[in-house]
Amino acid sequence: MTIAEVVPSLLSGLDVPGADNTLGLPPARRVVLLLVDGLGHELLRAHAGHAPFLAGLAPRQIDAGFPSSTATSLASVGTGLLSGEHGIVGYTFAVGDEVLNSLTWSRAGDHHHDLRKTLVPEVVQPHPTVFERAAAAGVAVSAVAPIAHRGSGLTRAVLRGSWFRGAAGFGDLALGAVAGVEQDRSFCYAYHPDLDAIGHLYGPGSPEWLLQLEFVDLLASRIAARLPSGSLLVVTADHGMITADEKIDFDTEPQLWQGVRVIAGEPRVRYLHTTSGEVLDVWREFLGTRAEVLTREDAVDAGWFGPVSPLAADRIGDVVVAMNDSAVVLRSQAEPMWTAMNGFHGSRTRQEMAIPLLVHQA
Repeated sequence: MTIAEVVPSLLSGLDVPGADNTLGLPPARRVVLLLVDGLGHELLRAHAGHAPFLAGLAPRQIDAGFPSSTATSLASVGTGLLSGEHGIVGYTFAVGDEVLNSLTWSRAGDHHHDLRKTLVPEVVQPHPTVFERAAAAGVAVSAVAPIAHRGSGLTRAVLRGSWFRGAAGFGDLALGAVAGVEQDRSFCYAYHPDLDAIGHLYGPGSPEWLLQLEFVDLLASRIAARLPSGSLLVVTADHGMITADEKIDFDTEPQLWQGVRVIAGEPRVRYLHTTSGEVLDVWREFLGTRAEVLTREDAVDAGWFGPVSPLAADRIGDVVVAMNDSAVVLRSQAEPMWTAMNGFHGSRTRQEMAIPLLVHQA
């Protein structure tokens, strides 16, 4: 059971053709899907006392898919596909000669270089979205997310088909979600980013993170309390998070450079585009048990990405590095923003991959 099945399962209750309820969710004519960035199943279970409303719902879990990264999971929510098909294979990945930062839709390392004209979002992710299919079937589809996300490359790539409502904070996010299901046959996707941001800065489970979790719990409960009778609120996430206790710096380890033409991904999962067949052995020897280091073919054969299309295969890289335990591969010079952070995600551990699927019926 994966995040890609969530929206199709919910749309089945709204009579959308081709939408199968593979997750067995309760059918409803008005549905709010609240996605809390960074709310891992393991984290919620460990800190249930700080989230009484969410913890009081039946504790079901599903998989985020790989890599367990925001853009990848949001694309899976929006398309009903896993990364190997929709092609948004991580935080950064190579598309032709460019390395795309999929969150900012800019050149990796240069947030001011907007790539929406050269890497057109609807071409980078060409599959129809589940929101487009729902809207075509007559469902009132809306998305409530931070104002800055309006018209962004990622929004265009994975949320197209929904009417966008910008939110500035908890208040208008909650009221926007409720307004999105005022009419019969309506679906609202609501996204909250701050728990993830706090987790990156201070670490998941830190005092700052726990207080933010309390606020998130209040957000969910306030939405639930205002929903029309018969509505469904489903709460999920895009990934969990780990606290890093070992930081490896690619930029200061020359032996890791040899044969690497392009390095993409993020600290917990790296894609290496190579000019030498020795890269695999060098990285395996250097990282040892700290990572799973596979060729692209082996990672694909192992099912890491689900079914893989040619579109996605070219973006994955010749070598895939998935970190174990709590080690990360940073780039102190090329990606300085990561070096001071404590929380990370993207790899294949249960802490990162397991996400909640919580259902409240109004």
